[in-house]
Amino acid sequence: MIHLEPGIYVRVQELPDRAHPLPLRNGFSPDCAYRALGLHSASETSECYYILANDRDETWFISNRHLRVVGVFPERRDLRFKLALTRAA
Repeated sequence: MIHLEPGIYVRVQELPDRAHPLPLRNGFSPDCAYRALGLHSASETSECYYILANDRDETWFISNRHLRVVGVFPERRDLRFKLALTRAA
């Protein structure tokens, strides 16, 4: 069973040479938090793909390996928002 928490936001931390497509080369920014619109897990792999809208409003399936959780904000409706420059690593 897959459950996606409402209002979860993730940031891109791209892993080099792994899990294509590479999101930072395809319209995503490291200084933004993106709302998880959905989740897909192909039965033939153990990998999950988050459904996100990039900075060009294109819908992408991004490997969970490239993502880190920013937080859960169920009251927010934004597709993305800028992260503070002083965010902890």
